[in-house]
Amino acid sequence: MKLVIASDIHGAADACARLMVAIEAESPDRVVLLGDLLYHGPRNDLPADYAPKRVIEMLNSIADRVIAVRGNCEAEVDQMVLKFPCMADHNVLLDPTAEGGSYTLFLTHGHIYGPGYHNSVDAWPALPARSALVYGHTHIKVGEESEKHPGTWVFNPGSVGIPKDGSASFGIYENGSFEHRLL
Repeated sequence: MKLVIASDIHGAADACARLMVAIEAESPDRVVLLGDLLYHGPRNDLPADYAPKRVIEMLNSIADRVIAVRGNCEAEVDQMVLKFPCMADHNVLLDPTAEGGSYTLFLTHGHIYGPGYHNSVDAWPALPARSALVYGHTHIKVGEESEKHPGTWVFNPGSVGIPKDGSASFGIYENGSFEHRLL
């Protein structure tokens, strides 16, 4: 199973367009969106390319492949315009085909469940062996085994629209492994 994992688009249309090109090139089975898709939020400056209506069109064009969770900037109106569910606090994806056996991905934004890195909350769900806590929210790339929870991988793809570490990015998951890709 191959996934493109993206977070924190924040209505940045040009950045979302680059993500769409990457999705086309990667040809994933699914696209995981970790929240904060349309609105920039009160703590962030407005992205230069802020055009949420354009982002809606782009994301709706791949709605049949999207698995999404709610970020702290999502509102009920977002669900009214997006053609895929986006209001769940978390989702769980099982990859039975991963190298080495079944792998569990716990998908969340990072404001309700999270590893405690940067400004994400430190609220861990119960996870089985061979799991990953996959989150966004901080706009900072992370890819490492958790010190607090040995055997659990922690992955943040960074931010598409408002990167706080200097580079817009997304993630790839394939066969139990994660990697970052720059936009």
